[in-house]
Amino acid sequence: METNYNVIQDADGKSIVVINDIRFKGKRKINWDDVEEYLRKYIGRFYEVADTQDIVYIGKDFPDEYSGSNDSARLQGALAKAKANAAQGIPQLIQTANNKRYKENLADKHKKNAMLGWYRYTSRFALPVYSSDDEIDRHNVFRIEVLIRQEENGKMYLYDLVNIKKETSTPLES
Repeated sequence: METNYNVIQDADGKSIVVINDIRFKGKRKINWDDVEEYLRKYIGRFYEVADTQDIVYIGKDFPDEYSGSNDSARLQGALAKAKANAAQGIPQLIQTANNKRYKENLADKHKKNAMLGWYRYTSRFALPVYSSDDEIDRHNVFRIEVLIRQEENGKMYLYDLVNIKKETSTPLES
């Protein structure tokens, strides 16, 4: 798979996935169908969370959920653009995730595919901000939660990336 990212450590030793290209552009609206199509390449793959050694699979439902979820629908502007472009670093966002938290499944609609509950991890990524002459001026850093469901057989599946927030700390300088 073509990759256009780096994983760096911040001053506190926490990982940041630096995505070096803005693939999904849009001043007002993201074409989530394009994002969904891009995400299909991950189906059938699996990645290990370095912090916990959990194996996370990418199922057929992931691209549709990522691009069509309530979380994605409510996003506008820079946050929508950030989530869309985070799709380029899905493997690295899983691998560098930390702060694992568990929640029992309470929704009837997920009683089959999330029978053993939900896990949330925290991950971070950065996207470039371009100057007026199309040079990278700096990178904005975002925090996002990696949402994983656990099926009855114990396998963990990536479900969505949610609750994206731009960090207010000093952006990465280029």
